[in-house]
Amino acid sequence: MRTQLTTLAIGLVSGIFSGAFGIGGGLVTTPAIRLILGAPALVAVGTPLPVILPSAVTGAYSYLRRGAADLRAGIVLGLSGTLTAVLGAWMTQFVGGRIVLIVTAALVLYTAADMVVQGFALPNVATPAVALDDGPVLGTAPDPSLNRVSYGQLVVIGAVTGLYAGFLGLGGGFIIVPMLTRWMRFDIKRAIGTSLIAIGILAVPGTITHALLGHVDWSIAFILIVGVVPGALLGARISLGSADRTIRLAFAGMLIVVGAWLALSELGLQAWLS
Repeated sequence: MRTQLTTLAIGLVSGIFSGAFGIGGGLVTTPAIRLILGAPALVAVGTPLPVILPSAVTGAYSYLRRGAADLRAGIVLGLSGTLTAVLGAWMTQFVGGRIVLIVTAALVLYTAADMVVQGFALPNVATPAVALDDGPVLGTAPDPSLNRVSYGQLVVIGAVTGLYAGFLGLGGGFIIVPMLTRWMRFDIKRAIGTSLIAIGILAVPGTITHALLGHVDWSIAFILIVGVVPGALLGARISLGSADRTIRLAFAGMLIVVGAWLALSELGLQAWLS
């Protein structure tokens, strides 16, 4: 029973981070499954993926209701990453779980540094969102002042995100959110909402591939799902009520903790530090 309650708590925390930061929750569940529940590395990589879908759908719905997500951009990002997500998941069997998790830690820490730079470089207000070439973002009126991007740019971002999502067993939001805010000038809340739409789609092929490879522990996954749904609703509510700079710096702080924890564990330094 203690293990089940611990797993449920991990799911709740994962859902809160998912709804608040648009990351899908894999950044929390992957190291937690590995380090707290003691699962093998590849199981820690594969098990979060089926949990990401209900978490992402719940969070995305909250943002869409507030007009804080671009539905079409999210769909384009998600669909363009489906094939590369399968490729990324398939590649994990050739490199080993430890290498995958070390790569995850390095990428997480890099993303954290980038979000800190964004948080202090930009004013603590919302920046203009991005509309696709053929119309405005969901829930907003046409505005000629909006920055515009091509479907081609979104396809490239989606393809890269899908590769990393499948390879690392994560939703890909830790890539999408910084890219949308830095390169396409989405405000942070719209980037988070759009990311949740994309990673909900990306989680499907990755889940199927990792399940076929035997990397999903369904008993853990089902308990996590029970926790992530209410957590995602709570996280979205917190984020939608917070200032942009606060969200960016909180996002970065969460990434630093997770990335350092995972890196120290996989490099064998955790015991030395304790």
